[in-house]
Amino acid sequence: MKVTIVDYSSGNISSVINSFKEVAQNKATIEVTSDLNKIKSSDKIVLPGQGSFKSCVDALKKINGLTDTLNEFAINDKKPLLGICVGLQMFADVGYEETETKGLGWIPGKVSKINNQNGKFKLPHIGWNEINIVKDSKIFNNIEDKSHMYFVHSYEFIPEDKSIIAATTDYSSKVVCAAEKENIFGTQFHPEKSDKIGLRIIENFIAL
Repeated sequence: MKVTIVDYSSGNISSVINSFKEVAQNKATIEVTSDLNKIKSSDKIVLPGQGSFKSCVDALKKINGLTDTLNEFAINDKKPLLGICVGLQMFADVGYEETETKGLGWIPGKVSKINNQNGKFKLPHIGWNEINIVKDSKIFNNIEDKSHMYFVHSYEFIPEDKSIIAATTDYSSKVVCAAEKENIFGTQFHPEKSDKIGLRIIENFIAL
């Protein structure tokens, strides 16, 4: 089985690569590439994202044909895809970081700045926070509710359809921190930086 991490120059993804390689060992081959043919022939895709919503969308678009290939993979062929951090946010229709930017439009919704209640909550939201699992998601197999995950973000994904929310975290309000819609999975937190529990999420995705 081949799991491909899409490398589209969206910040440092070395910890994502290392974590997947550590978990995969003899269960899967991990490929890191922006080659469209290699992405098409994968069994599963990981879409990381660091930086702003706009910079990540722009970086995806810079690689000719990449967004079409991702659409084909996730929407037409319905193969498993995991978005991490801004990778999840880009599933939305639109994001409002820097300027209004169109997302991939896979899960109707928007990405807005977390309401920090006039400075009561620090932004970016950085560090460990408890997650509330609200849906029996496949990527939460053997993971306990109220587990702690590692976050770094100032913007949140607000989906129109609340049934796709797999987990929330309390930070100023209930922030969506995991989503599942059929074959599409996303985490706002960083599983690759969330110690053993984060590695278990990666393992669950590889084992799908």
